[in-house]
Amino acid sequence: MSSIITITLNPAIDKSVTVPSLVPDKKMRCSQPIFEPGGGGINVARAVHKLGGEARAAYFAGGYTGKFFTQLLEKEGISPLVTEIGGHTRENLVVLDKAANQQYRFVMPGPVLKESEWRSLLTGLEDLPAISYIVFSGSVPEGIEPAFFSGLSAWAKKIKARLIVDSSGIALRQSIAEGVYLIKPNLGELSGLAGKERIELHEIPAIARRFITGKQCEVIIVSMGATGAMLITREDVYQVTAPLVERKSTVGAGDSMVAGIVMSLLNGKSLRSATEYGVAAGTAATLNPGTELCRLSDTENIYRRIHQA
Repeated sequence: MSSIITITLNPAIDKSVTVPSLVPDKKMRCSQPIFEPGGGGINVARAVHKLGGEARAAYFAGGYTGKFFTQLLEKEGISPLVTEIGGHTRENLVVLDKAANQQYRFVMPGPVLKESEWRSLLTGLEDLPAISYIVFSGSVPEGIEPAFFSGLSAWAKKIKARLIVDSSGIALRQSIAEGVYLIKPNLGELSGLAGKERIELHEIPAIARRFITGKQCEVIIVSMGATGAMLITREDVYQVTAPLVERKSTVGAGDSMVAGIVMSLLNGKSLRSATEYGVAAGTAATLNPGTELCRLSDTENIYRRIHQA
């Protein structure tokens, strides 16, 4: 049984195609579509698997798309924990315009959840043994109430697991209100938490520590895109610079970063090393086109470059 479980409230089938060029009012002949299971926590579990680890994925699924979603996930060797819902699992579309080498991402809304459905997911978690890390990642569909986040936090504390949150807006606010181990906001998300329009680099440590001293979380790793990331704890501030690479797509980079962090922590690495490996995994994901995640060989090579810098 895996020591990592990911929670995804709004999973999606990611359908990727290419077209010669995007032209309005014309039929555009697409390439054969590539179907992948997606959503924040789902991608974290998939990236953990690609990095040589194991993670179980808990999520909602409904309709024929939900069945197809689970088939796609199992095909990759991920163990699912499915909560059936009345709505249909959503589908997203990623289109690459080959002429302009520009990628377009069409993100669909998720189903509206009933209270009985999200409570059923929480109940299903109760019987899981030997969980060390819980990763809640991704967007939140309509119908989820604050009681979900308090229930998730209470379960994590009950089983003495570390809860990692990578979300935004209300979901992030409600999660840290209950107290979590680690959050991974980007600069915009941290700005929103702090009630500011924007944050300068030098302001990050002081602002992050407000949430740490307030016991809303113990660790914050701020994602700064191609620049890298900054680790902030009560005692430490450590910035990791990402190496320059030829980026093909940024889809899944954040989820790969979380996977690298949680894998390192599970293996007993320090927070500094975990941040470095997370940046390496996130950077490795950008080397691949479409919605493909990080690869182990790329991640290891980039990690060595970061660690030896």
